Amino acid sequence: MKSEVEWMDVRQMYEAGASISSIARAMGMDRKTVRKHLSSEAPPSFSPRHAILDPYKDYIVTRLSQYPLSAVRIHEDIAAMGYSGGYTQVKEFMRTVRRDRPVQAEIRFETPPGEQAQADWIDFSSRQLGEEVVHLFAFVMVLGYSRMRFVEFTTSVDTPTFIKCHLHAFEHFGGWPRTILYDNSKNVVVVRALRTPDSKLNSLYLDFIQHHGIKPRLCKPGIAGAKTKGKVERAIQYVEDNFFLGREFGSLDELNSSAWEWCEKANAKVHGTTHEVPMERLKLEGLKGVASIVPYQVVRREVRKVSRDCFLSYRGNRYSVPWQHAGRECRLAIYDDFFDVFVDEVAVARHGIVPGSHRCIARKEHFEGLYGQKRKENELRHRARLDCGTEGLVLVPQPVEVAKRDLSCYERFSGGEDD
Repeated sequence: MKSEVEWMDVRQMYEAGASISSIARAMGMDRKTVRKHLSSEAPPSFSPRHAILDPYKDYIVTRLSQYPLSAVRIHEDIAAMGYSGGYTQVKEFMRTVRRDRPVQAEIRFETPPGEQAQADWIDFSSRQLGEEVVHLFAFVMVLGYSRMRFVEFTTSVDTPTFIKCHLHAFEHFGGWPRTILYDNSKNVVVVRALRTPDSKLNSLYLDFIQHHGIKPRLCKPGIAGAKTKGKVERAIQYVEDNFFLGREFGSLDELNSSAWEWCEKANAKVHGTTHEVPMERLKLEGLKGVASIVPYQVVRREVRKVSRDCFLSYRGNRYSVPWQHAGRECRLAIYDDFFDVFVDEVAVARHGIVPGSHRCIARKEHFEGLYGQKRKENELRHRARLDCGTEGLVLVPQPVEVAKRDLSCYERFSGGEDD
């Protein structure tokens, strides 16, 4: 039908005295197409070129309703089924299908005050911090009701770091909500089940949430899961675009100091969704206060072997252990700025964590009695050697070799010969 209308318009404009060039400009056509319409005695029929795709259109519509496939993939599929037409026809038909497809409506879920926070990591890969290149990450938490944001940059995503970031976020917010929504991070869940209560949680994380009385929630895998934690996803994008990109930092401490200042400013601005200031809405959250429970201590546990000279190694430094445990395996309970050493579940030493590397931290009391013990052992071994070396043996004197000198040497010493 469209071709028939174009054919009639072209002929009418030409009969009215318009040139081929002006008709082409007015109709948005090539001049060859205008000449084709003028030379044709009848309107052009439906191009058989397009009819080639007809047997495959239902298949294309069905496949697009199932998966967001590309035109290249669809063209490959129907070519294997016998389609002999070009890629462009497939692409044009798919464009009309997608344009006419209704957009799936979604419901925005708003949580009541104090109910939920959402948390996730950002991986910034390798970044320059001053003179050092580090693998940089950022922990982001958002309160669902007030939209208060918190961000902390780290060089590790291990579970102790993950928990410390939570504790810093709670200090920033002044408390914590009843539930926290996560993706399926190993910091949270070791074995994911269909229902969150049936999943096996990370033991260190489990101890942390039980201490605070928090109920964890896990997203569904894939795109559907990402939509359920949209608040933190948008906050992540905001951190990347509004804070991080285009800025340079000399150290991790400087980066975090700037990030926390940025959080204060961002939380004092009107939020685009709630049209209210997050800091003002925070007053209505009713969070469980930080001072309401005993502060949680993050403990990292590692295993070491005590060397024969009574030292263990931790982060590039050597720390002494009581000499009675030389060669034994020990367990470290590591806190923020110190660690305890356990042998057979008994605490045998405590050391403050010393910055730097290649340093030797020795406690005098760890070696008390060692030298007396070694002296006794040496005396016993010496006595044993003497006993074993003389029993039943006859000592035979060995000949002594005497140096031979000219007699004039002796006369010189005795003064019998003049110099």
